[in-house]
Amino acid sequence: MVGTQLNWDDYATAWARLHGGFDPRAAAPVVRAWLRFAYHAGYVLGRLRVTPTAVTVAGALLCFCVPLLAVRPQDGPFLGALFVLLASVADSVDGAVAVVTNRTTRLGYVYDSVADRLGEAAWLVAFWLIGAPGALVAAAGGLSWLHEYVRARAVAAGMRGIGAVTVGERPIRVSVALVGLLLAGLTGLIEPDLAAGTITMATAVWTLLAGFGLGQLLAAVRRTLIDAG
Repeated sequence: MVGTQLNWDDYATAWARLHGGFDPRAAAPVVRAWLRFAYHAGYVLGRLRVTPTAVTVAGALLCFCVPLLAVRPQDGPFLGALFVLLASVADSVDGAVAVVTNRTTRLGYVYDSVADRLGEAAWLVAFWLIGAPGALVAAAGGLSWLHEYVRARAVAAGMRGIGAVTVGERPIRVSVALVGLLLAGLTGLIEPDLAAGTITMATAVWTLLAGFGLGQLLAAVRRTLIDAG
């Protein structure tokens, strides 16, 4: 019920059930700390009667602000990075609100996934506006989308869990977007033309990780589905 706080162990068990069996208690210290933060924030928002969908929508709106802010002279990439961070917080907290308030639904899961893909597209648009080549930006977005699509189809085909934790997962994409925008802002302060080169490098890193991650996932999916008969 809303207002009844799950303890951390109960929350972690429920969270793992919704995320392919990945137990946050066994995660790396930084990841575990992040998820505990989301747990506490979700409880507070649940007590305030904020719905998971409202948090998801807020996160998507924050993402859409990134390309609008990133093109501002001097401080644009820094503001873009800030909004990427805020959006990633919202992305973690909406699920926490759903678990804590017992409002997890299949429709909410779909909304969250759609918001994630649209948000990443907005970040890549910001990369392009700063100066990354359009073809490279399209490759980064396409590979990331294909990564999520393959996993979704594999689950529909009978794969249990997430198959594999790859180097192309969403937290990695969030990190690349955040660090890429920050570095673009810093180099842009030194020489405005350097921002485009920096964001191009960030886009290249995103693309390489997405491609390698897709390969990891395809191998895991093939192995899992063949073993399942």
